[in-house]
Amino acid sequence: MVDTAAERGWSGLLNGELILQAETDRYDVLITTDKNLKYQQNLSARKISILVLTTTSWPRISKRISAVREALDALRPGGYSEVNI
Repeated sequence: MVDTAAERGWSGLLNGELILQAETDRYDVLITTDKNLKYQQNLSARKISILVLTTTSWPRISKRISAVREALDALRPGGYSEVNI
């Protein structure tokens, strides 16, 4: 299942709350563009994997979709990865 935070009604949640809610709802991966997340949150005890994209620009992301897919495939539960776009 793929959803946006807005679609789920989570737009007002702070990062820690958002991660917890996604874990509670049994999402496997949280994809974000917040490059500071790893510095702001203790991710070591998390079950959810985090994938950070370094831009919010869909035209740029779409050109690197194979790299995004590869990063998703390589992620393990509780893992963290960044895709430089």
